[in-house]
Amino acid sequence: MTTTRTRASLSAAAAVLLLGAAACSGEPDKTSPTSGAPTSSGAPSASTSASPGGTTRTQMALTTPPTTVASPKAADTPPSQLFAPDNVFRVDVSKAPKDQDSAAMIKNLQGQITPHWGGVAAFNTHQYNPSFYVVDNSVPKQDVAFYDCQKKGAAPAGLLNGPAMFKQVPVPRNAQPASGTDKALSIYNKDTDQLWEFWVMEPTKGAKPGWRACWGGRIDNVSTAPGYYDQPFGVAASGLAHVGYMISLQEARTRKIEHAMGIGLIATRDASQIWYPANRSDGNSNDPTAIPEGARLRLDPSVDVEKLQLSPIGKAVARAAQKYGFIVVDTSGAVALYAESGQPEKARTGKDPWPEILGGQPNYKVLEGFPWDKVQVVQREYGKPGS
Repeated sequence: MTTTRTRASLSAAAAVLLLGAAACSGEPDKTSPTSGAPTSSGAPSASTSASPGGTTRTQMALTTPPTTVASPKAADTPPSQLFAPDNVFRVDVSKAPKDQDSAAMIKNLQGQITPHWGGVAAFNTHQYNPSFYVVDNSVPKQDVAFYDCQKKGAAPAGLLNGPAMFKQVPVPRNAQPASGTDKALSIYNKDTDQLWEFWVMEPTKGAKPGWRACWGGRIDNVSTAPGYYDQPFGVAASGLAHVGYMISLQEARTRKIEHAMGIGLIATRDASQIWYPANRSDGNSNDPTAIPEGARLRLDPSVDVEKLQLSPIGKAVARAAQKYGFIVVDTSGAVALYAESGQPEKARTGKDPWPEILGGQPNYKVLEGFPWDKVQVVQREYGKPGS
């Protein structure tokens, strides 16, 4: 379910001015909330593959959390490398064959970028992106309450019972979910090798303050996991883990991205068309040229990135796009990439890290000049085990 906002086609700068200064940098991101939460019916974002309360739950293991830990990662491990070494975000697509419909699908993609926001794809640094915390067992565990923001009437199976994804969560004191209506928050416990991600995560008030969330999920034994949630859990509509595909603060600082990047599109192929590694979808288009969630895109490896007129981070994105590519992870209000929220760092230091990282450049210009006409769709299911 994506809460889509209808906006006039304005230049990127004008649009930001009209939208106000909700983000810390004064430059709100250009996309609607992501869509990992189920619809009011309890089904994940128009997905036909699984739903809480539905009959298809082949991947939903209603068991208690494991007591063994596979191999927890160090606190400074890059988020995309928390998962198994061969996780879905680390697949090299530089020599992968193109899909037979690549040209038509890229034309569709260009049609979603060129008419909107001055023809520049968004780089979400301040809204509709994930906050990320690494914790250990010293952080007290607490139950996260179910927030029925979609009027389901009751908590879907698996959140409070069975695997109990919302129970015994090590939420950091004064945690800062990302800004924007998504209020996404990701937590990795390095002592138990577990990852939690929440959608619409917010503090509760009253005699005993705590937390509540509208949707989310937990991955156990993260260090051996492929990078996605069991159906129908997780924040992104595709089921892929936020922290695996986000561009972290450290990656932006060093201009080095070593994983596939998540991309949200305005129009994604209808939810019956799901490509690996996605396991669900909130696809909204019957156009046969619309790109399905889970599809991998890459920048033509023959492009000389150093000759492109791009920002420093734009070039880092381009280099990563040639080797690891993009994965379509969600349907959104603009074509957008997802960067790690600076809210946690700002809470610690009092300073928003993104203005310095971007060198004073507004975030809506980071991807200006990116050669979307040189992007290719990789062959369907590329990298899928056994394919």
